[in-house]
Amino acid sequence: MMTAGEGKGADGYMSFYADDAVELPAGAPLLQGKDAIAKTMTFLNDKNNRLTWTSLGVDVAASRDLAYSYGVYEFHSNDKDGKAAVAYGKYTTVWKKQSDGSWKVVLDMGNANPKPEGRGLP
Repeated sequence: MMTAGEGKGADGYMSFYADDAVELPAGAPLLQGKDAIAKTMTFLNDKNNRLTWTSLGVDVAASRDLAYSYGVYEFHSNDKDGKAAVAYGKYTTVWKKQSDGSWKVVLDMGNANPKPEGRGLP
């Protein structure tokens, strides 16, 4: 399981994104560019919020410069009454190898679903 930002909040999470990344948020317009995406991730700076994800599959293109991953996520936060709450969902992420050899997110999307039963998608 991976944790968004590993305690570094939105900046840690956004360190995985390419400058020209695209985010396809559920129920909202697409976001183009790392700066536009970062503006929507500031909720990760709240110490009560924690986003974790578990990859269920990864595949790399034969060219070894593109890959995708998919899996499930959990978002832990406090509700309006201050009680612990957990939201569940699934995601798909496209990664691209950068000129420096690092891998960055170039396309990301996720959507909510009920709590998964066991490992895998409901």
